[in-house]
Amino acid sequence: MEAKRRGLIARGSGRRRLFAMKRLAWLLAFVFLAFSPARAQWEMENSGTTADLRGIDNVGGGVAWASGTNGTVLRTEDGGNLWHACTIPPGAEHLDFRGIQAFDANTAIVMSSGKGDLSRLYKTTDGCHTWKLVFTNPDKDGFWDAIRITSAKTGLMIGDAVPRRELDRFQVKTFFHFPLYGTIDAGDTWMRLDKNDLFALSGKDGEPAESIFAASNSSLLEIAGHRWIVYATGGAMPSIGVLEFIDHPDQMICKKPCTMTGGGKVPLQSGKTSGVFSIAVQDENAIDPKLVAVGGDYANPENREGTAAACFRDPGVFVGVSLRCDTSQTPPHGFRSAVAYDADAKTWITVGPNGTDISTDDGMNWRALHPDAASHETPDADRDWNALSLPFVVGPHGRIGKLNPKALAPGAH
Repeated sequence: MEAKRRGLIARGSGRRRLFAMKRLAWLLAFVFLAFSPARAQWEMENSGTTADLRGIDNVGGGVAWASGTNGTVLRTEDGGNLWHACTIPPGAEHLDFRGIQAFDANTAIVMSSGKGDLSRLYKTTDGCHTWKLVFTNPDKDGFWDAIRITSAKTGLMIGDAVPRRELDRFQVKTFFHFPLYGTIDAGDTWMRLDKNDLFALSGKDGEPAESIFAASNSSLLEIAGHRWIVYATGGAMPSIGVLEFIDHPDQMICKKPCTMTGGGKVPLQSGKTSGVFSIAVQDENAIDPKLVAVGGDYANPENREGTAAACFRDPGVFVGVSLRCDTSQTPPHGFRSAVAYDADAKTWITVGPNGTDISTDDGMNWRALHPDAASHETPDADRDWNALSLPFVVGPHGRIGKLNPKALAPGAH
């Protein structure tokens, strides 16, 4: 009997020791996961070029397009494992392709930015083997900043403000307007959409004091669920402008289909080299879309003050679109040129020359992501980036990265 009792005690003690060991193993695993460095967020890819890249568009299904200086256009069909150099469009050897947007794996439009006729649109329908010039800037003082494909046939494009002589209080004065263009035939032809109602501020010198930055091809977007075209500006008064299309008129607003302008100020750094450089929306079909704006001063990239804001529709305004923007409580760690939202991870991600930051509370607080040297991750994988189209990011000297799917997973940061 005594031997049996001792056996039971021994087995009980063994179970307790086994349970304690399992609990210790679980605690060690928890500590390891909680305090181990995050995986590098960008896995570096070989672009095969040294061009400065500012255009990137992920079509899906492994297909993505990129663009940059010296007429450079790149294309991948296997998720970025191999990037192919496209044929340079005719006469584009010295153009700076700041934006590219694709309809599918074979059809894309690339936009060059430059004064006057150096701003052009080229289109390919055969996977970038050949290109056709479809539109050249008609304004000799114009400069195109961003292009956005919005459906299988439609697209938008916006440029820096151009002058126009107008009558004001019995005097003819020069005003500046942002030109907005659109296409309804997959980019073959483009028409002016605005009615010279997208005003830009003027300075005391008679020159525009407000501009749109062509840093990442992300200063223009469509919020289709609300029929809004949204654009971001910098300069003397950083702002988000909204052009609202009203298909079902109200006698208080207009008697037939029309457009209304709106928007709001964004509390980011202001000045010639400062303002909003990129905007993104969380869900374009939401009743109250949440937007995030990033930027700062590109001439002082280490300054983190006034580099991000969270924006939403002002509930106190019932006619037109009025946006209210709040400065981020914990801003990104410097100037940021692009921002995007990862719906799967419910995380905002922003990039710039000195790093990458993420936010999980709609842009109010940001924290930096860093490579892990102990894991032999590329030490500069978090920095020197210009533009985003998740999961891809591009930057100077041919830099292309792809988001590590584990980087934004819960517990990874």
